[in-house]
Amino acid sequence: MITEIIPALLDGLKMTLLLFFIILIISIPLGFLVALARVYAPKFISFFIQVYIYIMRGSPLLLQLMIVFFGLPLVGITLDRFSAAIIAFSLNYVAYYAEIFRGGIIAVPVGQFEAIQVLGIGKIRGFQRIILPQVFRVVLPSVGNEVISLVKDTSLIYVIGLGELLRAGQIAANTYASLIPFVAVGLVYLAITGIVTLGLNQIEKKVRF
Repeated sequence: MITEIIPALLDGLKMTLLLFFIILIISIPLGFLVALARVYAPKFISFFIQVYIYIMRGSPLLLQLMIVFFGLPLVGITLDRFSAAIIAFSLNYVAYYAEIFRGGIIAVPVGQFEAIQVLGIGKIRGFQRIILPQVFRVVLPSVGNEVISLVKDTSLIYVIGLGELLRAGQIAANTYASLIPFVAVGLVYLAITGIVTLGLNQIEKKVRF
């Protein structure tokens, strides 16, 4: 049975990994920019950002995914399944990353910002050279947790009919009336998260100073 379900699992794995990498590339930089805007932008902009973050973190990702794919066509916006998944996941994870980065920014002692001004280094240069490395060091464990969560959350795209890893396992399990496909899917997820964890650990070692 295993040899028969491997092609389907590999196809599902390709979709899972593709979705994972695209969302990661989009959401982390945008999350950082949103965090900067919330901390340094005028109050009215910060307020709207807070509302956005509250909605994204306060409602289920599955519901957001369904609204983007099934709800937007009701107002004349139709997206294909893959685009809908990218948009829904990115909006959700940008909100989480924004709060993580905001926590890292405000964790840096105020005295360091004042020292940058006193020394005449310049706000932008001082932020890049002094503040930013400390922020990334502080937030890296939390960012790592979200990255691992993203690997598992990609399984939610089954609701809009995309053939990811878990959906492939479910079809195989129904076809062969066996739990073996689910066990195989679980092992694949464990392997992916294990590789991601090792990579994050290596990054964390390099940013220590």
